[in-house]
Amino acid sequence: MRQITDAHVAEPGLAVVEVAAADDETAFAIQELLAAQCAIAAADRTTREPGEPGVRLCCSLDLRQEPGS
Repeated sequence: MRQITDAHVAEPGLAVVEVAAADDETAFAIQELLAAQCAIAAADRTTREPGEPGVRLCCSLDLRQEPGS
């Protein structure tokens, strides 16, 4: 999982969302739902932590911009 920096949350309307899901398909489906609501810097892969169940996906959101911008 990439580290969250000050730039990711420097202003109101910016956020980082970490999704924990049972599988890649579910994690990417959640990311698509978020992308329909706001501008998103989408993740292209999930990560697995040894000994932990499921997968994680981290993406950055910008609520100030329209989806697809």
